[in-house]
Amino acid sequence: MVNDDRADFERQKAQSIADMGKDHRYSYVWSWMGVPIIQRPSDMVALQEVIFETKPDVIVETGVARGGSVVYQAALLQMIGKKDGLVIGVDIDIRAHNRDTIEKHVMAPHIRLIEGSSIAPETVEKVRALIPPDAKTMVVLDSNHARDHVLAELRAYSPLVSPGQFLIAADTILGYFKPEQAPTYYSQLLVKGDEPLAAVDEFLKESDSFVVDPINDKLIMSSSPGGFLRRVK
Repeated sequence: MVNDDRADFERQKAQSIADMGKDHRYSYVWSWMGVPIIQRPSDMVALQEVIFETKPDVIVETGVARGGSVVYQAALLQMIGKKDGLVIGVDIDIRAHNRDTIEKHVMAPHIRLIEGSSIAPETVEKVRALIPPDAKTMVVLDSNHARDHVLAELRAYSPLVSPGQFLIAADTILGYFKPEQAPTYYSQLLVKGDEPLAAVDEFLKESDSFVVDPINDKLIMSSSPGGFLRRVK
């Protein structure tokens, strides 16, 4: 059983703020509506632009972590008038205390959680079963960032994305790092070539249904440059 580490996370966040500029953990110091959201603010702003423009009915996100992202997306859907808007969060390990935070949140009615490997066929089928017919669906991939895993996610979830909607691969910034810059706080060391940007490049060679959207041109302070893909057919 995993211990409830919410208090530890807050202490680590305070330390990261104190150490600002000394490491890569800038994404770990933010929260949304009381829940830690491990994102850069610029990516959150870009995401709300995308959601407001395309107005999805359903957002699927792989990688739940502490829950801030699914809460954020659910809040945005509610704010744009999607009374039945749904966020589906998928994670191989949704820890009890993080599930508790999400399920007790005011946004919980708009969130469904699925525990399991994001690339397992049975998990993808569970996601598909939760998407209403004709719902406009957007997908965010933010789980295991290894190239092969992200590529498998791109292949598995891209058919769920509606025309005009976005498919976002997070943390493509790893593809721009030099080997000595590779973050060491992930569960695995991901160097250039074994990261999300490499997966996106390969996926775009396979599919002509998606293009790199122009919003990427302004993602200067971003974790996901080049990762915002739009379905065009």
